[in-house]
Formats: sequence, structure tokens, C-alpha cells
Amino acid sequence: MCEIYVVDSIMGSGKTSAAINKMNNDHENNYIFITPYLDEVERIIDNCSEKHFVQPEHKGKGKLDSLHYLLGNKQNIASTHALFQHYTSYTKDLLVQGDYILILDEVCQVVEIVDLSKSDLTNILEKHAHVEDNLLIWDDHDYKGRYDDIKTMALNKSLVVFGDCLIMWNFPVDIFKSFKEAYILTYMFKAQQQKYYYDFYNVQYEYISVKNDNGIYSFSNETNMPDYVYTLKDKIHILEDDKLNSIGEDYYNLSSSWFDRDKNTRNKFLLKTLKKNITNYFTNKIKSSSNEAMWTTFKDHKNYLSGKGYTKGFVSVNARATNEFRDKTNLAYCANIFLNPIIKQFFQTKDIKIYEEMYALSELVQWVWRSAIRDEKEINIYIPSSRMRDLLIDWLDKLSKENI
Repeated sequence: MCEIYVVDSIMGSGKTSAAINKMNNDHENNYIFITPYLDEVERIIDNCSEKHFVQPEHKGKGKLDSLHYLLGNKQNIASTHALFQHYTSYTKDLLVQGDYILILDEVCQVVEIVDLSKSDLTNILEKHAHVEDNLLIWDDHDYKGRYDDIKTMALNKSLVVFGDCLIMWNFPVDIFKSFKEAYILTYMFKAQQQKYYYDFYNVQYEYISVKNDNGIYSFSNETNMPDYVYTLKDKIHILEDDKLNSIGEDYYNLSSSWFDRDKNTRNKFLLKTLKKNITNYFTNKIKSSSNEAMWTTFKDHKNYLSGKGYTKGFVSVNARATNEFRDKTNLAYCANIFLNPIIKQFFQTKDIKIYEEMYALSELVQWVWRSAIRDEKEINIYIPSSRMRDLLIDWLDKLSKENI
């Protein structure tokens, strides 16, 4: 049975350094290090030279086939979340034989809604598959046709039927069980979908943290709060401007549905106003250069808000664990984050408690940490949503006073 450890610790507390230290000092086990970005893969390869980490290569039959070759030869592997999401039952068998330990850097999007119509789902259930313990079980093994992708995911035990929807597990729970141990490097795990996923399947896990012993980081039950957190409130300058912030005054303003509603109107008054506000902020309020600007909104609405002087500074609203934007000092966060209501309802069918406000805060904080604040430099930020702004202000207030 896999022992799962959730290393829940604030950014910059040494989680990855502790993982590197653990891997370098373990001469018995094999490791797979999974991270969102390729630059972190290179970091592991460079800092664990004696472990001879290898990346799966995109050649021949593709990266998954390359992964299977490396697993068969019991090599240490550094790879990305994208490939991890495509693991199969064959991958699982190879993992078990290889006695691997997993280090998962940052939680992943473990659950998503499959784009499939109600009529297509009805057709599949009538002719090709059935539901068992919420899972879509594929019966028609000779089937070839338009539902091939659904068949593949079903055979990998990745699809859950919920009402008229198909929900996809990006990580079938059996994959986690195929490791000897797993370490999840994250922050605010209590609010993450991966936590709800574990609870849904009664997967047991233990919270641990990171200890800093004179610059040597290791996993520990002791909590290490880096000194920089107590000065964050003085380094993150949140715009307080009644006129520019008025557009996000109501609780649900700037949510995805708010954008959709205005996008579908003829004049798009609210989107035009928000774009003017962003331009005013970068141009007049802080007089930012384009190289200093970093901003975000929901991907489908990016083009409505793009403007002169900041467009190229767009960073995905769910960006995590990359150093690419650490020179950005002037930020605009134009989104109000809520968990997908269908996914939320699905988890709640098992009475799983959802921490909606903490989820929104964790997404905001992860995004902000792509900027120069990660190097303890001062930043400016415009957050027009009153809900998101208040969440960040409250968090900074608590950090300045206590260890959370």
C-alpha cells in the first residue's frame, strides 16, 4: 500500500530542495519526479547528477512509449504533469515492478468535465458501456468509431458518470497506489481538488512539512516558516481605488459566468470598462513599462481585455511553479475564481467539505508567486474583484501576525 505524504508548506519554504536532498541520499529506491514545467525537470536533472534522471523523449512511438522503456529499465525519471495524465494500466504494472517513489511537484488538475453531449452519453450507455460504482465500464471491446477516445479513457478507469455529464479523472487512483511512497509538494492542500479526489476514494495521506537545518532542507513533522513571509504585507501593494475597483464590487463580479454574460451582449459595456481600467492602471496609476507588466483573466476572455502596453505580459490564470516571470513587478489579476459547480456537486455527493474561499485564495497566491515577489521584491497589483482582493488582504494580515 502506497504511503502518501502531503508536504503542505508555503512557497519558498524549501519543498523542492528537501525533495532533491531526499533523492540524493536514497541509494535504494527509484524515483519519478513530476512537475508542471520543463525548466523544473532540468533543475532536477542538474541537481541530482548521481541519480542520472532521464526525460522521456518524443520520438518513435511517442513519450509514453519512451516512458515505458525507461520504467522497464528501472531508471530515475523526471517528467511533466502532461505525460503523467496519460499513464495507463501498463504504466501501473511497470511502476509496481520498479519499486518507485513519486515526488509530485504541485497538485494537478485531477478532474475535468468531458465535452460530450447528453445524447452521446445516452447512446454510449445504451450500446457500448455501463456504469458501475460511478465508473463508466466499456463493454464493447471491438468498438471502433467516434467514441474511441471515450473508450480509451473508460478502459483506463478514468471516467465517472454524474447525472448527464462525464467527469474525467486525469489520474486514476490505481496509479497512485502503484508507488511505494508518494510526496505531494503543495500549499493549502485542504482546498485542492486532489484532496477531494483522495477523500472520494478514501485514500489515506499524512500531512508533513519542511525543516531547515542551517540551509539543509528535509521533510519533517516540524513546520518551517521562512522569515520573508512576515514582511510580505509591506511588499505587496494592492491598488485601493474606488473608481477602478467599483466594477468588481459584487461578490460574483468577474467570475467566469460574469464574463460570459457580458460577452454575449451586443455592446459588451462591462468588458470595455474593465479594459479601460486595466489600461488606466498600467499607464497612469503605476506608469508601468511593458516589460514590468503581468496580467491575467480567463483564457476565453483574454482578447476582450488585451491592450497597448501590457498585452504581452499575459500569464495564464492557473500558472504555477515557473521562474519565467520573476522580473514582473506590476500585476493585474482580473478574475474571480470558483470551483466548477458540477465538480463541486459531485464531491458533495459524498459529503466532502469544499473550501471554496481557500481554493480561490490558493489560485491567486500561486499566480502572484510567478512574479518578482518570489525574489522578495516589491510588487504592485490591481485586483478589481472585491472578493479576491479581500481574500489576499486577509491572508497577508494573518501572515504578518502568526504562523499559518
